[in-house]
Amino acid sequence: MDRREFLGAIVATAAAAPSLRSQSAPDWGGPVLDTHLHLRANADACFTHIQGCGVSNAVLLTPAAAQDRAKQEMETRPGHFVRSVSVDPSRPDAQQTLRDALRNGAVSIGELKYHLALNSPEMHRVYDVAAELGVPVMMHIQTFPHFEGEQPYNTGYTEFDQVLKAFPKTTFIGHADLFWANISAVVPTNRGYPDGPVKPGGLTDKLLSDYPNLYGDMSANSGNNALSRDKDFTKDFLVRHKDKLIFGSDCACADGNGAGISQGNNPEAARLAGKCVARETLALLKQLASPDVFRAITWTNGAKLFQVQK
Repeated sequence: MDRREFLGAIVATAAAAPSLRSQSAPDWGGPVLDTHLHLRANADACFTHIQGCGVSNAVLLTPAAAQDRAKQEMETRPGHFVRSVSVDPSRPDAQQTLRDALRNGAVSIGELKYHLALNSPEMHRVYDVAAELGVPVMMHIQTFPHFEGEQPYNTGYTEFDQVLKAFPKTTFIGHADLFWANISAVVPTNRGYPDGPVKPGGLTDKLLSDYPNLYGDMSANSGNNALSRDKDFTKDFLVRHKDKLIFGSDCACADGNGAGISQGNNPEAARLAGKCVARETLALLKQLASPDVFRAITWTNGAKLFQVQK
């Protein structure tokens, strides 16, 4: 599918979304917070998605330029959404832009998906703002390309412990391919989503244990793949980090049922094509976690980090 066809399909499915709300939604036994729902172009599309997959609340990941549109979504559906703010950290006005949005109601920074090093001066300035205003910062950590020519995001993960030590008052949320591949001590370099048994001793597992200021966002194919590849390992992993993991979807389907484009421009994630990532990951968590751990991951931890009340 070329870019024009891809964008046309998104518009078509978004326009159709309101008619899909009547499909039955699963009951997850309590409120669920999706901490990774990107703000969509048309009104009501975010609410349509959370209704369809049985989610009660969501963090709208919102660029700085779209803050007003996110506020309109929040006002239209009061009590369901909070919003983040993101901006290119290399911009000279990045710190002020972040401060302005956070002081005007945004509750977090992110998702930051830029071609920078985690331990770069540009990112340091973001971490300072996050610590200053007491909000978490979410980062997309990826090195293997989803498509030809894609450049890595937030590089230097193997030395990320230096950042966690240097910024103890900053709350970090890790996300995406490399972050979740590193639950295993063996990480292939020729693919973004490893399968098969997890070898204990992975970097992400260790960092979550050693640093109280690091959390893991279980969204997208990367989080779902990490959960499903070795279920015996996952059961213990969820218990071990029950207070450090947060549920998110990063799903682009139109209706919370898998309609439209759910994994566009990422051929390696075709395993979730035609499915709602939120539904799939919540079902996995329901299967692998105790009720208490499930509630911590799908509500309590995220609600605390993102200042969400039910």
